[in-house]
Amino acid sequence: MSAIRVRFAPSPTGFLHVGGARTAIFNWLYARRTGGTFVLRIEDTDEARSSDEMTRAILDGMRWLGMSPDEGPFFQSSERARHLDDVDALLDGGHAYRCFCSPETLRADRAAAEAAGGGYRYPRTCLELDADESERRAGGGEPFAVRVRVPERPIVWDDAVHGPTSFDGATLEDFVIVRSDGTPTYMISVVSDDIAMGITDVIRGDDHLSNTPKQIVLYEALGKPVPRFAHLPLILGPDKKRLSKRHGAVSVLAYRDDGYLPDAMFNFLALLGWNPGDGGEKLSRRELTVAFGFDGVGKSGAVFDLAKLEWLNGQYVDDLATPDLVEAVRPYLAEAGLWTEDLDGPRAGWLRSLLGLLQPRCRTLPAFVDQARPFLD
Repeated sequence: MSAIRVRFAPSPTGFLHVGGARTAIFNWLYARRTGGTFVLRIEDTDEARSSDEMTRAILDGMRWLGMSPDEGPFFQSSERARHLDDVDALLDGGHAYRCFCSPETLRADRAAAEAAGGGYRYPRTCLELDADESERRAGGGEPFAVRVRVPERPIVWDDAVHGPTSFDGATLEDFVIVRSDGTPTYMISVVSDDIAMGITDVIRGDDHLSNTPKQIVLYEALGKPVPRFAHLPLILGPDKKRLSKRHGAVSVLAYRDDGYLPDAMFNFLALLGWNPGDGGEKLSRRELTVAFGFDGVGKSGAVFDLAKLEWLNGQYVDDLATPDLVEAVRPYLAEAGLWTEDLDGPRAGWLRSLLGLLQPRCRTLPAFVDQARPFLD
């Protein structure tokens, strides 16, 4: 078996939220347990929505959680030439074809199909175009997209979480891999990058499950090994619906600012959808790494329980050595206007005693402000 190589590939169109962080943690744990390589790739091909600010926020969030990549960050946008080279290989091999249908025609066809009460699937209008005619029209400057010819057979893989999984290729549309403006789509870009980076295992959320058969078609058409796939259960709110901002789907750095400790957050997210099997809830990174495996990953959604995170954070707060506790609490006291110079001098010992007294009562760092205020105000 080749050396394990996994990747975390966020899009810099938003902060590192808890779902993305959980995916990164599972990749990191699997790489560490197997002695593999953890690669970070920034999928920034959506130029209109991507930003340097979001990229920095993703990197800051990973740094706070203590997950430095072994390789990267790499930026997908810098590899466009290779993506298009792979498209040319698919065209040359007869696995893809140019589609000259205008957007207006496609929209009208879709609207007609929906009005008739049926689903729309591209009717392969341009599939039978003569090769010479296709070349002539493309050479003449006529706009075209590039579509992959999806084989009409079952597309199967053994998912590390869901087990044997199958899609009927006959129900899949010939999907676009190059838009009419000449830009490659996500589908070909991600496969091209994973091949070039030697990714052996793709660990990602269940929301990517429907992308997998299309990507398998691309791997096979390019004559490359198909990686192992593991699709993780989505994170749900207490109402069992997809996690929203009101339930906690915010940047992990927001939890840092709210006084949660990185080891507690890492521990909590690692157990969202995965059970190590021993009933333990407070586990060190080493314990998590040794125990991690896909046999403990559930198939159904994992509920984000803020009360449990707060309890777990309290366990980590209670474990802080006194000097570390003082440094952790200090910025919150300063922000509240409760920090004075003598707390670094004559009253330093008294402050350590006070915080030690309050430590079992506080589950987050800002809680120390409320508890200590009567003694400092």
